[in-house]
Amino acid sequence: MSVLAGLKVVELSNEYCAFAGKLLGDMGADVVLVEPPGGDPSRTYPPFFRDEEDREKSLYFWHYNTSKRGVVLDLDDADDLARLKALILEADILVESEPVSRLSALGLDYEQTHADNPGLIHVALTPYGRKEPMSDLPQTDLTLMAAGGPPWNCGYDDHLLPPVRGWGNQGYHTGCHFAVMSMFTALLARLQTGRGQFIDISMTAALNVTTEAGSYSWLINQTTVERQTGRHAATQPTGETQMRCADGRWVNTGVPPRFPAEFAKLLNWMADLGLVESFPEAVFLEMGANWQGPFDLSQIGTDDTITAIFMAGREGLQTIAATVSAQDFFEGCQSAGLAVGVINSPEEALEDPHFIAHGMKVPVRHEELDETVIYPGAPFVLPAAPWRISRPAPKVGEHNEEIFAIYSGQESP
Repeated sequence: MSVLAGLKVVELSNEYCAFAGKLLGDMGADVVLVEPPGGDPSRTYPPFFRDEEDREKSLYFWHYNTSKRGVVLDLDDADDLARLKALILEADILVESEPVSRLSALGLDYEQTHADNPGLIHVALTPYGRKEPMSDLPQTDLTLMAAGGPPWNCGYDDHLLPPVRGWGNQGYHTGCHFAVMSMFTALLARLQTGRGQFIDISMTAALNVTTEAGSYSWLINQTTVERQTGRHAATQPTGETQMRCADGRWVNTGVPPRFPAEFAKLLNWMADLGLVESFPEAVFLEMGANWQGPFDLSQIGTDDTITAIFMAGREGLQTIAATVSAQDFFEGCQSAGLAVGVINSPEEALEDPHFIAHGMKVPVRHEELDETVIYPGAPFVLPAAPWRISRPAPKVGEHNEEIFAIYSGQESP
């Protein structure tokens, strides 16, 4: 059984919070997506299935709304508003990204709904928080990322080039992950108290605390981190980590050997490739393999022996990279316990054996199209909490009759 089976969630459709609802639905919650008449605007976002521009065929909407049932309600209509209130009355969680005063004007703010449903967990996911008027200003994933700070950390050593944003709605996703983690915490608290909570998520604040050392370096000692190609931003430049392999593809080596076992594996790898005799620094790799006690990285640049051993590890990796393909380099470093990544295109990443083994290609049947479509898999693997896409995204108003038939005295819209 899915870990969230039996949990009832009402989600007011908005691209800000769509991923949070998807995460809950794919983990087994019964998520009811409430769309306005005509459907959520994200139904018009490209790309479209088979390039057919149709509000029922947006791949964007499909991805973000798996495992949800869908209804259409006009919240400015008294009867539809009553139906929404009935849904919330029975819900465990309400997820929304409405303008600051919208729900209060409708009689659906937390103080109002909590009186009728004390166990309700109300999650508001907005650009700057529900009490901040700036949350009502137009925002995009790009502007949220810029305001939160992550792009400042991302880019190249050449600072004449501008920062680089993360793609794939990382701004929205970050806020949604914080929202879901907060929901889980509130659910645990409810087991003890029987009462729900109001969770006010600022997407900008969530992004700001994901800048690693960026924000804290400034807050603590007013130093600014600098962007670096393929490695962590830092207040002081670090060594380059990109290497070009024999097949012309690039890898990022991360951190070279630091422990005796790693130096030994690197030396053995070079021996297997017949590279030791042409690599004068092999003597330092051997010293690293036989090093006694801790290898103090803080002494790099100060202690000549430690510096020589450390640099020999990096140069050894460069020598191997120039000899083998990127994939062989990656697999060899993995075997040696070294953190390395191949720089793949999105298409290459999707076909990577590790991604496939992780379950990142999920077939989902679309009966209405008589087609099976491949979807991205779970962003995490929890063996004790099965994850699955239980259904494709709903059509506009697909479940109105099914859901509202349960309310006696109310006809389906």
